[in-house]
Amino acid sequence: MATTRSPSIRNFFVAAILLFLIHGVSSFYLPGVAPEDFEKGDELKVKVNKLTSTKTQLPYSYYSLPFCRPEKILDSAENLGEVLRGDRIENSPYVFKMREPQMCSIVGRIKLDAKDAKEFKEKINDEYRVNMILDNLPLVFPIQRQDQESPVVYQMGYHVGLKGQYTASKDEKYFIHNHLAFTVRFHKDVQTDSARIVGFEVKPFSVKHEYEGNWNDKNTRLTTCDPHAKHTVVNSNSPQEVDDGREIVFTYDVEFQESEVKWASRWDAYLLMSDDQIHWFSIVNSLMIVLFLSGMVAMIMLRTLYRDISKYNELETLEEAQEETGWKLVHGDVFRPPKNSDLLCVYVGTGVQFLGMVVVTMMFAILGFLSPSNRGGLMTAMLLLWVFMGLFAGFASARLYKMFKGAEWKKVALKTAVMFPATIFAIFFVLNALIWGQKSSGAVPFGTMFALVFLWFGISVPLVFVGSYVGFKKPAIEDPVKTNKIPRQIPEQAWYMHPAFSVLIGGILPFGAVFIELFFILTSIWLNQFYYIFGFLFLVFIILLITCAEITIVLCYFQLCSEDYLWWWRSYLTSGSSALYLFLYSTFYFFTKLEITKLVSGVLYFGYMSIVSYAFFVLTGTIGFYACFWFTRLIYSSVKID
Repeated sequence: MATTRSPSIRNFFVAAILLFLIHGVSSFYLPGVAPEDFEKGDELKVKVNKLTSTKTQLPYSYYSLPFCRPEKILDSAENLGEVLRGDRIENSPYVFKMREPQMCSIVGRIKLDAKDAKEFKEKINDEYRVNMILDNLPLVFPIQRQDQESPVVYQMGYHVGLKGQYTASKDEKYFIHNHLAFTVRFHKDVQTDSARIVGFEVKPFSVKHEYEGNWNDKNTRLTTCDPHAKHTVVNSNSPQEVDDGREIVFTYDVEFQESEVKWASRWDAYLLMSDDQIHWFSIVNSLMIVLFLSGMVAMIMLRTLYRDISKYNELETLEEAQEETGWKLVHGDVFRPPKNSDLLCVYVGTGVQFLGMVVVTMMFAILGFLSPSNRGGLMTAMLLLWVFMGLFAGFASARLYKMFKGAEWKKVALKTAVMFPATIFAIFFVLNALIWGQKSSGAVPFGTMFALVFLWFGISVPLVFVGSYVGFKKPAIEDPVKTNKIPRQIPEQAWYMHPAFSVLIGGILPFGAVFIELFFILTSIWLNQFYYIFGFLFLVFIILLITCAEITIVLCYFQLCSEDYLWWWRSYLTSGSSALYLFLYSTFYFFTKLEITKLVSGVLYFGYMSIVSYAFFVLTGTIGFYACFWFTRLIYSSVKID
């Protein structure tokens, strides 16, 4: 998942007043992510992480390929978020000495059989990347670019290999990157001889190594690589081909470079990996347009309502009162409980749960608690917050249910606690089975699945019941006007007031508030980049709240003016329909930005995006519902009704 930039005082004020959303900030790390000082000669152990590919979206363990292994493979402790992301962090045979360069160090030798060669070719063909970690810093591959302000752009990891034609042969061959030229950047303490690691880069090469005499493990003398010369392997004209029976020798260089970058700013290069500078003005322009439209809508609504309320309250004679038209005419039916009111209570409660989770997560992210060095922290925080927000979900659903004069609050509480998570869990279980069938490390283990079920039924469900009990025991919300016993007939509506049309129109503006930012979010998720501009995201979220509320209020007002009082469900669906446009945009993104060709990968993409769209529907629908609920109570309590 995407993580956030380290916190700073400046970034805190950005979040607090939502004004100066500037990306260049000086930063520091919170307690728990303490720096580590290394003396000259200290041992540096490189860890390996999953193999990733933007073409398949299926991560695999590093040792799923027959790479050279240490004597014993040790798994690093991983949090819930890391496991769900498919991270598999293990030790490796790459061991450095701090500030002691190494040339042509031998890692080991393997001999490929037909099965191994096939596995390597498949991973090379799918453009898989190897991910490594040193001192909690991910390995990056620098790319020189001449057309950018910054001459170097970084990409996560390095490709397993490459394919192409070699010599005069027309056959496409596969070559493996078996020589790695590492560069470790460090910031030296001016007072002591210790240093801190601030960068970890690699340049991979494919070299067909040859050696003298018999193989003698790491003491073998290579004729293709001179340890006393610098990067002689770069000039090798004979790459290492991948094929049955081929012998592959893995080697590496290590170069240490002193850097002016301080430890607290070492993540800046990673956070600028996405080429987002081009889109800053576009994002700001979009937000300003949405704010301008929202302001206009609010002004129109306030002026129209003020005139209507003044007109109704000035009616003096009975004849005038009997001639009332528009939204006041349906005052006796506007608070009549809707059909499937139980289901509406469940969805509203779930939306409150989501809203609480999103707001608190964003506040933690803005303040820097979810730093990029804490892999999986964002997903772990969201899951735990979702579980604990069940208290508010139960409270909200029970309060609404009692207002509808319901009596079986336990039934509604159970639906609130189970219905939405069960839908998500069912989709997730099917997708996880597909991942497991592909033998990917992204498959969630049984133990983690059990932990998720425990969080759901052991914590979330009881909290929903506690919230429902408290909410149902409170006095019911009283309607500002009395409801007639017999519902009035709704007159025939104009075509533009048809529920389907107005609902679809209502979702366009909220989606317009987020679709540009959505590009960055999808890129961070599906193209393995970091998402860190949470200041912008928080501003976009606030505008999303405003637009959802205002567009729902406007359409609800038009609906009531046309004497249609069935506003409960329509208010929820009006802003919730923005989720449909989100899913359509994700489909457009799939075909224009991604290179996924495998069926399983496509199913995974659309499966996960359907989960995201469903959650977005619940969130925006609840915002629209509460805005409309507040609006109708306000206007009907502001007029004199006998």
